[in-house]
Amino acid sequence: MAKITNLNQIRKARARAEKRAQADENAVKFGRTKAQKVVEKADAARARRILDAHRKDEPEA
Repeated sequence: MAKITNLNQIRKARARAEKRAQADENAVKFGRTKAQKVVEKADAARARRILDAHRKDEPEA
């Protein structure tokens, strides 16, 4: 006897697999690890402090 297959389940499973593959590609292209995010945030804060330290105060009028 033949196995009955639900075509809707097969279609949805294929769509999920395609979305998962696309998400994996995007993660490789655009994703950053938590450590990388922390380092970038620290670098930005350091650059902001250095810039603020070299800023001249405007005379009050």
